[in-house]
Order: sequence, then structure tokens, then C-alpha cells
Amino acid sequence: MAHTKSAGAAHNARESESKRLGLKKTNGEIVAVGQIIVRQRGTKYLPGLNVKQAGDDTLFALKNGKVKYKLAKKIRFDGSPRYATVVSIIGQ
Repeated sequence: MAHTKSAGAAHNARESESKRLGLKKTNGEIVAVGQIIVRQRGTKYLPGLNVKQAGDDTLFALKNGKVKYKLAKKIRFDGSPRYATVVSIIGQ
């Protein structure tokens, strides 16, 4: 009988690389055209004035200016309220 464990493949040794999601620019920070403001999965943050949403739900700037976050009440299809943060770019 062997005294050491055989060197087989570990079954739980895989881990996915982190996606670095979250806010990239804070409230009042100056951004340029095309800069990423929020990386997200789903729509926790909604695009507002001068902000566009990419295919992977990333929000980025369409104009130069300052980032502005505002809490907004949205109504779902079933009539229940949802609170979401709207991200806008305002002039400098």
C-alpha cells in the first residue's frame, strides 16, 4: 500500500478570472468621450443624458463633461416600483 497520495488531477482547482465590474468614475469626476463609467451585468445603473449602453451593459460617455449620478424611480411592467441610479454627463 502506498504511503503517499498519487499525483492525480485536482477536481476543484479551476477558478474563473474576475471581470473587474463596478464603477470606474465617481460623481463629479471629469470624463472624455468614450471613457467607461460603469462596467455591469444587467441594468443596475441606467444611461441618462450623454451616456450610452454597450452590448454587455457597460455605460460610457458620449461627450466630455462631469459624471452625475441620480436616483430615479422606474415602474416595472407589473406596476411595481424599481429604484435605479441614472448616470448622466453634464457640461463642465
